[in-house]
Amino acid sequence: MTPDQKAAWDRYCAETGDTREPYDVFAFGDSPALADELLALVLAGTKQATASRLHLYKKMQMRPPAPGDLSLILDGQERPAGVIETGQVDIAPFSAATEEFAWTEGEGDRSLDDWYAAHLTYFHRECASEGSFFSEDEPIVFERFRLIWTPQNR
Repeated sequence: MTPDQKAAWDRYCAETGDTREPYDVFAFGDSPALADELLALVLAGTKQATASRLHLYKKMQMRPPAPGDLSLILDGQERPAGVIETGQVDIAPFSAATEEFAWTEGEGDRSLDDWYAAHLTYFHRECASEGSFFSEDEPIVFERFRLIWTPQNR
């Protein structure tokens, strides 16, 4: 964590009495612009889920998130923007995404068709950057979360 991120986490702990360590510190997406776009949806309460390739966790030598995990989320400039708590995690093939999940993830027009198109593009881009190929049979971590804290001076 950067000093600003650590200070935000310490503020979260002081304001809430929570003494847990963060599971992760991250920005959504793969660019500063996408991070800010998705963060705005989280802060508005529209985005309450995310989907990631299970391979990503293995590559980073992390376990997938679990219910009760806390993460410090960042904006596109890696500044602290809030804390989310994981509520539910399902690991299933990409093709198992549902209308309900697409709606809960809150992106685009919130339809399953839009979710598929956007995430296929994203996962293909992610795989290309690591020299691999994305398969719709690949396991995806479907995570539902809730925003539980934001810094007051944001």
